[in-house]
Amino acid sequence: MSEPRHVAMFDAVIDVIVLGGGPAGLTAATYLRRFHRSCLVIDAGDSRARWIPESNNCPGFPNGVSGVELLRRMRQQATEFGTQFESQLVDRVALSDGVFTLSSGSRSWRAHRVILATGISDRLPDAPWVEEAVAGHALRLCSICDAYEASDSRIGVYGPLADIAAHGLFLRSYSEQVFLLPSDDAEGESALLEAKAAGVRVLEHGGTLGFDGSRCYYTLGDGSTEVFDSVYPFLGADTSAGIVAGLGAALSEKGELLVDRHQMTTVPGLYAIGDIVSGLNQISVAVGQAALAATHLHNALPFAPRISRGAKDT
Repeated sequence: MSEPRHVAMFDAVIDVIVLGGGPAGLTAATYLRRFHRSCLVIDAGDSRARWIPESNNCPGFPNGVSGVELLRRMRQQATEFGTQFESQLVDRVALSDGVFTLSSGSRSWRAHRVILATGISDRLPDAPWVEEAVAGHALRLCSICDAYEASDSRIGVYGPLADIAAHGLFLRSYSEQVFLLPSDDAEGESALLEAKAAGVRVLEHGGTLGFDGSRCYYTLGDGSTEVFDSVYPFLGADTSAGIVAGLGAALSEKGELLVDRHQMTTVPGLYAIGDIVSGLNQISVAVGQAALAATHLHNALPFAPRISRGAKDT
């Protein structure tokens, strides 16, 4: 393995900048450094994974792992192979003559290739207790990740009725006590009819979601309350995919970046991995996408024959 070099010692244009230090970005960085490519990770420190109190479907952790611990381990691994990091929020990505320039205020970095791995940010209830409720499993953010742990418990699904009906139906296969907590009075659609037919109950819309320090509750207009072991909020998410829309990167109707089978966007040399692209938002999927992108990117860059340390020119 080549010796790590500080970013200041890189060539004027480095091989790859990975934007985002979540599981996807850190995996890509580890692959790239093991390919002996110069690589910089620019991370704003707000990975969605940090919200995970304990993941039990992450391969290799039979006793579960917190998101914070997983990020720590993955960053340590990337660092040990010489990955360099900058703690910045990039606000502009430009492309000129095949070179990308990423800027944060007055600072900028240039690279031949960019991997966008900034993920998404869940919209959560506007309440001071949200972080405590997530840490205690009273508020859960991903039914695919942890509905197993909520099996046979009392589950609430909170958000616009048009969005939560399908989620309620999905959760009905984990518990017979599933309740929709509508934040609006939208008319029912086929998904709602199907959910009701499966035994999902629909409570009065416009109730207030609260937290008693242990469990979440839903207060109805008449003052009565329903208490739940877990509540899944589905209020949408925000993405930074628009930061590269000006380069011509195509987005889906939902604002997700569209990529090919190598995870490359419609902009040559610009890759996207993880929750920011269209698909299943899971750590295992993001890690696989990182491997695909990093390998394709490495093979697409100019060939760099290895010169061993200490070797003399002849």
